[in-house]
Amino acid sequence: MSGVRVLVGTRKGAFVLTADGRRDRWDVAGPFFAGWEIYHVKGSPADPERLWASQSSSWFGQQIQRSDDGGKTWEPVGNEFRYEGVPGTHQWYDGTPHPWEFARVWHLEPSRTDPDFVYAGVEDAALFCSSDGGKSWRELPGLREHGSGPAWQPGAGGMCLHTILVDPTNAQRLYIAISAAGAFRSDDAGKTWQPINRGLVSEQIPNPTAEVGHCVHRLALHPSRPNVLFMQKHWDVMRSDDAGESWREVSGNLPTDFGFPIDVHAHEPETIYVVPIKSDSEHFPLDGKLQVWRSRSGGDEWEALTNGLPQRDCYVNVLRDAMAVDALDPCGVYFGTTGGQVYVSPNAGDRWEPIVRDLPPVLSVEVQTLP
Repeated sequence: MSGVRVLVGTRKGAFVLTADGRRDRWDVAGPFFAGWEIYHVKGSPADPERLWASQSSSWFGQQIQRSDDGGKTWEPVGNEFRYEGVPGTHQWYDGTPHPWEFARVWHLEPSRTDPDFVYAGVEDAALFCSSDGGKSWRELPGLREHGSGPAWQPGAGGMCLHTILVDPTNAQRLYIAISAAGAFRSDDAGKTWQPINRGLVSEQIPNPTAEVGHCVHRLALHPSRPNVLFMQKHWDVMRSDDAGESWREVSGNLPTDFGFPIDVHAHEPETIYVVPIKSDSEHFPLDGKLQVWRSRSGGDEWEALTNGLPQRDCYVNVLRDAMAVDALDPCGVYFGTTGGQVYVSPNAGDRWEPIVRDLPPVLSVEVQTLP
């Protein structure tokens, strides 16, 4: 029977949760790197035993960890991330220019075909890659050389490149998202980039329809339709049917359109999931009720999924990288909270169950479907 491996990054270490295809009994391994912030853990589609983890500390800096046995053991690999593009500056909250600095790796995106190749999105916003299993890293400087960099500024969590999507039908096409700059697309494997923010409206910036400056929280796509993108923005849930050339709002009947994660059902490309929270100043569920909302129509029409989730006195958040789906049938949906809970729905959101309840605050959740 097929199984799943859930990779959880937290404020105080990484955890590996495994179950068979029924997804009703779980083994919990960890914490790995106890006491360290693990911003992201992700497995290689090219080798299910190859895992990557972003380990960081305000004292000891950034380290990439790699496992070649499904998370049983880990080894540190290269930690040298050098900016290669023009030095440049970006805009700080008060409008003054600041030079680029390196703080941490927010997101790791392994190649679908090469287990030794992986992208890394970092803070301050830049894109790196490694082709030798993480031993060395080089910047793809075309992003920072786009020219719009001086208009980028940090969101509340820093100026982070937090989303990397690789078109599964065309490895030359990449999508990234930066808070707070917006979404960008490359059609030449990261050499050059164009902003893809037409249709976004952000009332919090001087020019609400500017080419860049929007606080995009997360992008998602379905492998069968890589030109259809979904976005959770600072406010608004958005959809593009033309590879990001234009966007339209699909917030529909959501009780609030502020949130962080967004994901797509593994087998139904028009079924999407978000977790609305109250506002950008109150990062917790509306009325203290934890709810995942699902649209089966690609947006506009939404339904609340509450079975098994706390519906009173719940004040956790679900961060941008903390939702994932598996490829089993029925599709499993997973998310983690800042309260340390990791939930699973083995039936596409109809019923939720906690896998674990008392982890450190969850930063990321990724899922591998195992043979």
